[in-house]
Amino acid sequence: MDFITLTAENLEQEHICCAIADKKHQAGVEAKKAWIKDRLSDGHTFTKLDARGKVFIEYTPLEKAWVPVVGDAYLYIHCLWVSGSFKGKGYATELLGSCIADAKRQGRSGVCVISAKKKKPFLSDKAFMLKHGFETVDSIGEYELLALSFDGTKPQFAESARKQTIDSEDLTIYCGLQCPYIPNCIKEVQAYCKKEGIPLNLIQVDTLKKAQSMPCVFNNWAVFYKGKFETVHLLNEGYLKKTLGR
Repeated sequence: MDFITLTAENLEQEHICCAIADKKHQAGVEAKKAWIKDRLSDGHTFTKLDARGKVFIEYTPLEKAWVPVVGDAYLYIHCLWVSGSFKGKGYATELLGSCIADAKRQGRSGVCVISAKKKKPFLSDKAFMLKHGFETVDSIGEYELLALSFDGTKPQFAESARKQTIDSEDLTIYCGLQCPYIPNCIKEVQAYCKKEGIPLNLIQVDTLKKAQSMPCVFNNWAVFYKGKFETVHLLNEGYLKKTLGR
């Protein structure tokens, strides 16, 4: 099968994979497409399999990536996802290879991605990245920054990300609109917190500067509770109960 890279010309008619079949996430899909459209001039790339499935890679020049990571001339992978019946066919390797080749064509220093010591939803699998030459170059708690360097330079988490605390004791969620699941997650969290009388602060990360100066690891979403960073895991009602229970 062929791959398609989204452009201003084809963005409206192409699906964006991850929320392909779930109607409750359609508002998020529209927000995501608008977000991509605004980032194309920054070199943001979304490449997917020409099929109705979740098979894609999304990456950005690190200097324009909405993450608290710093480094010279890297590409940053926001998401690499292959799921369902498409697994085990080499698509993930092919997509990652296309990103690495693009970084070399651009004369960049390498490619980097946020992962974790143990496999976590919504983050790239560390074992897969290590298999393809990446190494751990920085870490904050259980989260790791992995990089494939072409010239020996290494990116690192921004100093602000090491803070991992905020002044508020309330449940606080920093979120952007890059992931189509986020609008529905916000609705679920708001409804549960209202029902249970739980104070909630939602902080929109709506500029590059905000994203790059986050007080924690961030890749679209970050949760604090009782002043401490908890997770980048998107919250539905069940996971929220688990988080608050701790």
